[in-house]
Amino acid sequence: MRIMVGYDGSNVSKDALMLAKKHAKAFKAKVDVVTSMVKGTQYQLPEIEKEEHDLEWARQLFEEDGIACETHLLIRGLNPGEDLVQFAKENKVNEIIIGVRKRSKVGKFLLGSTAQYVVIEASCPVVTVK
Repeated sequence: MRIMVGYDGSNVSKDALMLAKKHAKAFKAKVDVVTSMVKGTQYQLPEIEKEEHDLEWARQLFEEDGIACETHLLIRGLNPGEDLVQFAKENKVNEIIIGVRKRSKVGKFLLGSTAQYVVIEASCPVVTVK
């Protein structure tokens, strides 16, 4: 089994990592921790380095419990929802775990909702954590 966690460094995405640890232990699954950035130009180098550092922290979190884990920083020009769904399809992910934050309807309309897109478009089960 393969579990993917959408990770952005927020508290809810850290909670998603903890749930993924439980699921990975229960199902003897491999975990992919995925972060998506729309752009990756030279101006985003500090942000890219921060994301890589955060992903390394997440990888160690799983490996200290003997859980196989790979991290992926996606910079493919897609919005994060599209990126996560495409990664899940390309890698035959069996379950996606993603954190959700409460937003107003106007906030969702103006900014979109990565979690909402993943829940609707993913071809595998999606577990949300709040």
